Amino acid sequence: MCEAFIPLLELSNSPRIVNVSSMMGKLQNVSNEWAKEMLNDAENLTEEKIDQVLNEYLKDFKEGSLKSKGWPSFIGSYTMSKVAMNAHTRIQSKKYHSFRINAVCPGFVRTDIVYNIGMLSPEEGAESPVRLALLPNDGPSGLFFNCKEETPF
Repeated sequence: MCEAFIPLLELSNSPRIVNVSSMMGKLQNVSNEWAKEMLNDAENLTEEKIDQVLNEYLKDFKEGSLKSKGWPSFIGSYTMSKVAMNAHTRIQSKKYHSFRINAVCPGFVRTDIVYNIGMLSPEEGAESPVRLALLPNDGPSGLFFNCKEETPF
């Protein structure tokens, strides 16, 4: 979806992409060492490597071997989708230097996906993504934020 909007964003004086992520999407939640190594190599990270990791995850899922292969066991598909999105955030930020492209975990927000038991209201959860969308043109890019704090991928 981001790639589809790039031509429109390039018309802006201050193009921004804010990927709403989760702390579950941090590489520390992936115990498959091969996948972690593939996605942690920021200098050589490519979309093909992300696809390769996700295809391996899907193959192991179909074989019923996620646990034995060291993939996340708690909400694994959600975790891997967020891990992949975070990796894509880093790729995009290198590809589009004039953009500010970041990922953010808004916190534990009261939404339907968590049966409305989150600690933050939707308005409070929106603060961090909005802050990143309004960064100055020389603001950070290619980073992961947990609410307002920068944190490693």
